[in-house]
Amino acid sequence: MKNGELFVVKLSLFVFSRGRKVMLMGRLLPLSIFVVSGCIFAVVAAFPSTRSSGLVLVANKGEHTLGIIDPHAGRQIAVIAETGITGHEVVASPDGKLAFVPIYGDSGVGLPGTDGSSLDVIDLHERRLLHTIDFGRGVRPHCAVFGPKDGLLYVTTELDKTVAIIDPRTFKIVGKIPTGQPESHMLAIAPDGKRGYTANVGPGTVSVLDMGTRKTVAIIPVASHVQRISVSPDGRWVFTSDTEKPRLAVIDTRANRVDRWIDLPAAGYGSAFRAGGKQLLVALPSANSVAVIDTQEMRVQKTVAVPSSPQEILVSPDDVAFVSCDHSAKVAAISPQGSVTLIDAGRVADGLAWAK
Repeated sequence: MKNGELFVVKLSLFVFSRGRKVMLMGRLLPLSIFVVSGCIFAVVAAFPSTRSSGLVLVANKGEHTLGIIDPHAGRQIAVIAETGITGHEVVASPDGKLAFVPIYGDSGVGLPGTDGSSLDVIDLHERRLLHTIDFGRGVRPHCAVFGPKDGLLYVTTELDKTVAIIDPRTFKIVGKIPTGQPESHMLAIAPDGKRGYTANVGPGTVSVLDMGTRKTVAIIPVASHVQRISVSPDGRWVFTSDTEKPRLAVIDTRANRVDRWIDLPAAGYGSAFRAGGKQLLVALPSANSVAVIDTQEMRVQKTVAVPSSPQEILVSPDDVAFVSCDHSAKVAAISPQGSVTLIDAGRVADGLAWAK
């Protein structure tokens, strides 16, 4: 903690003197000494010095906007209108200056509707639309992920059965990787940047991509229908949810096959790692909760209640898990200790991203 500054969020300090209470509330206070009726009280830190700064971005599908949430104030502080209907997912540039929002269309994956053909680039500092990337035809762009090593932007383009590659400096499409499957909805990239994995919803498969050669190297059968995907921090395991049965597939990335299943209390959806990879959090939309999985024992430890229909999970650098809950227009913030704070978002809140 620098220069004795103490972060105090929604801190109430009650000082009793002569039967009366004095309440002190603030967000950022210098180290101070308070004297009341001859007694000295020191304000103590409410959060550890590792508390990170940043913003939570949320795709408000029902409003066709990108929401910007200040997680420390616990509120949505701005919204930026998108150019079409509608963004489902969002990613922030590594420097935190830009947000990239693929405009998917007006339907769900595999359902009839409009076919999005563009991607909005939003300036987070000025909070305005900066540029729109045109794919040239309807491809239903959906999930955008930055390569951890090459800095390129990878976007699933479902109707093309590909992952488009974009140079985020020029906003130009510079290549593509075939997935070999329809409905390649979500993408996760291994930490070393060598392999990518797409959850192919309708086929119930996972495509394994060589990010260097830009080729499909394997297609893994998983279930009749899958959704969402995540890779362990060591790149050893890939997880995707069977949306028709309460179970989570654990894929061995060395063998490129399903190694085992983890039983869930209800069908799973989005997932994210926390605690250095020791826990995997999985949204359970029909149970209005989040399952906490011990990744050493590969089993559910507990569940945490959240508002209706949790979708996506984002873990911040200080290990707070943010969960979009689309039926309730809320984002739930789950602390490392397990307490839950609710933040108002837009209607049908879905995709999340962290902007440092």
